[in-house]
Amino acid sequence: MSKPLSVGIAGLGTVGAGVAKLLRDNAGIIAARAGRPIVVTAVSSRDRAKDRGLAMAALRWHEDAVARAPDAAVDVVVEAIGGSEGPARSLVEATLAAGKPVVTANKALLALHGRALAALAEQHGVALGFEAAVAGGIPAIKALREGLAANQIRRVAGILNGTCNYILTEMRVRGLPFAEVLHQAQALGYAEADPSFDIDGVDAAHKLAILAALAFNRPVDFSELHVEGIRDISAVDIAMAEALGYRIKLLGIAERTDAGVSARVHPCMVPVDAPIARVDGVFNAVVAEGDAVGRVMLEGRGAGAGPTASAVVADLIDIARGRFSPVWGADTAALNAAVALPMHQHRGAYYLRLMVLDRPGVIADVTAVLRDAAISLESMLQRGRAPAGAVPVVLTTHECGEAAMQAALARLAALDSVLEKPALIRIETL
Repeated sequence: MSKPLSVGIAGLGTVGAGVAKLLRDNAGIIAARAGRPIVVTAVSSRDRAKDRGLAMAALRWHEDAVARAPDAAVDVVVEAIGGSEGPARSLVEATLAAGKPVVTANKALLALHGRALAALAEQHGVALGFEAAVAGGIPAIKALREGLAANQIRRVAGILNGTCNYILTEMRVRGLPFAEVLHQAQALGYAEADPSFDIDGVDAAHKLAILAALAFNRPVDFSELHVEGIRDISAVDIAMAEALGYRIKLLGIAERTDAGVSARVHPCMVPVDAPIARVDGVFNAVVAEGDAVGRVMLEGRGAGAGPTASAVVADLIDIARGRFSPVWGADTAALNAAVALPMHQHRGAYYLRLMVLDRPGVIADVTAVLRDAAISLESMLQRGRAPAGAVPVVLTTHECGEAAMQAALARLAALDSVLEKPALIRIETL
């Protein structure tokens, strides 16, 4: 068998330790598939004393992973530090510049600096593997970059954040309010102490930026994305969605049309019989639509030591075999510059929930605002009476423009009969 592939791991948290354990536990099958053994020979982490369930005595320990990036005894570096700046970015840049391949699960780094890192990898003729950066153990990167390489991809979308999917699932199944489920998710380790990146849609947007770049052979550009989270989703919205035949999911959606490319992350109502509506809990799903293959959907665990390590090791096996593709699926010179479409150009159907005074004439005022904005109603739902207080009124629309809808929302919020900020959720038919 050929010379072993020597791996250095920077960061021994959940991802880094998971990779080391998987390489140890499945060494035989990994060596057979890689054509040679893949062995960890060097590590770097802030805490040497922590018990990670791994034998570390025979490994070289690098106090400064960035300074040791050119280490000739290491063939490939796994960056498991995390973060879009600081040591993680410096390590990846230094390793690529030294002509050495890198494997990372760092979606923020790729989403924000992927253009420059891809150019650096191309300049030095080395691989930059990031299968683990999107959807954990789901092989979404390979599917887009390799399996669907012959297709013009029209749309790529999915449930890209397990924390949000868990929260929305528990709100629906158990009838609990957002704040209570979030606290539960934190107690279970599904959400961080500061959950902002998850619940505000940023984590999903990082992943969508990567998927969109691959799907449409464009340089990654995080600034093009429209991003909304799930903080404002209420138990009322969950219940009303069920009554209307929908479920609420936080989706990332990137589409290409003749006019250009759009990319957006926000809560969506999807029909209950859509396959993606049935993806619950901490699971992720990625849907791609190609001109030749049609629609393909992949589902699985999007985080955790095992799924993420599985994806990292898949990249290591490719490197051991000498297989690697351009970072964004094509050489830099072959990437296209399709126009990025702003959110106000979006067209679609909408769900609106208004908390209004229960008095005559309110519905007429609401429908007059929508009429003036040329927004056509599909349905209206009002349940219960509250003569001395507020009642929810839910409306769904036919397809209309985002700009018209936002203008109508501002007018609706200004009505004295509307007591709260109107809730808006876009309707999607994935």
